[in-house]
Amino acid sequence: MSVQYNPPHPGAILREDILPARGLSVTEAARQLGVSRVTLSRIIHEQASITPEMALRIERWLGVENGGRAELWAGMQLDYDMWKARQRNKGA
Repeated sequence: MSVQYNPPHPGAILREDILPARGLSVTEAARQLGVSRVTLSRIIHEQASITPEMALRIERWLGVENGGRAELWAGMQLDYDMWKARQRNKGA
């Protein structure tokens, strides 16, 4: 079954849900994740993807019990990337 709707970029979920719920700035969240502010900023502004390594960082940061399972974040990125690819290939 293919995804027929525009799934959100996982960075949008970090930006709109996770950081505000935790009361964190991008700088503080990046510090907690062990990445640069630029790296996290690119993800939350949907200019970079959640890599498998970043998905594992999110898992350690949020905890599996709090929605941080790495496979979930990697799967959201794959859903987003596949949807974008299908849009680019429509009518091709």
